[in-house]
Amino acid sequence: MAKKGLRAWVKENWVDIANKRPDGSYPKCGRSGGEKRKNYPKCVPIAKARAMSKGQRAGAVRRKQAAATFAPKRKKAMGGGFMARRAMYV
Repeated sequence: MAKKGLRAWVKENWVDIANKRPDGSYPKCGRSGGEKRKNYPKCVPIAKARAMSKGQRAGAVRRKQAAATFAPKRKKAMGGGFMARRAMYV
């Protein structure tokens, strides 16, 4: 695989495949202002998104969302995890 420079990488049209629009297109990666989206974003270049099958896109989104960490999960873990047990012995 040929190495690309940073300029080529920036010029690629990155889209969010986790939040498909009703017309079948994908929104640009990133959000503007107070924009809300339904799902956690999964960004890929548009060329890659078009080359992927429907199942491949769904799998990529599923993997990304499974790997994403959210503050509420960490809080819950802190309440019943190692730190809670440690507090009992101090």
